[in-house]
Amino acid sequence: MRRKLQNTTNKLWSAAAVIVILILWQFACSAGMISKFLLPSPLDVAKAFASEFPLLMENAKVTLAEAFIGLLSGVLIGFFMAVIMDRFEKMYQALYPLVVLTQTIPTVAIAPLLVLWFGYEMMPKIILIVIVTFFPVTVSLLDGFRSADRDTLNLLRAMGASKIQIFWTVKFPGALNQFFASLRIAVSYAVVGAVISEWLGGFSGLGVYMTRVRKAFSFDKMFAVIFLISAISLLLMWMVDLVQRKCMPWEERK
Repeated sequence: MRRKLQNTTNKLWSAAAVIVILILWQFACSAGMISKFLLPSPLDVAKAFASEFPLLMENAKVTLAEAFIGLLSGVLIGFFMAVIMDRFEKMYQALYPLVVLTQTIPTVAIAPLLVLWFGYEMMPKIILIVIVTFFPVTVSLLDGFRSADRDTLNLLRAMGASKIQIFWTVKFPGALNQFFASLRIAVSYAVVGAVISEWLGGFSGLGVYMTRVRKAFSFDKMFAVIFLISAISLLLMWMVDLVQRKCMPWEERK
């Protein structure tokens, strides 16, 4: 009960902080302290969002499709690589440096190459999303697998449990907290990765829309799509929290 009350209080404080920022922002724009050309007011952004809503939703469908397919592929690849590296020490020594190396390459540098190699359709966007999402899942799951209690593992081995049984009864449940923590990061990366890849080549999507309104200097529409992207990321993270509570009811009881 105390934990739920504390969570509710924290959410109220966060909402209050956002409201105060919006009020100050609106006041600064209305008083002429900031030029609308540089920073449109929240009311202007809301009007732009309402007028462009059908077009924003149409482009959001494309971005969400890319993000979902890329995220699902990245999670599956990350899970598979974590299992392989946990199971075979030689694979860990061979693959882990390569996994880290993939994150040293700037996405804005590799995105144009992916467009050049795979065209302007969905494939290069999905590949870029996979690159940015599989890493947190792989590293977090691997840490979770390797932090399993050694005494418990030795006890199960002494009782004749197979490696698969040990994995599903001890290692995987013990790594769920790390998995969902990495999944929260991955869902936000998925949306941002899709938008970045659309900036550099594409026919539709929120990134393409942002490029068009930026070239037209429609900064109210630019902020509208930025807020939409943030809202989508927050919604996806909330969905991850919901799935975690369903998969880990014992944590909720704590």
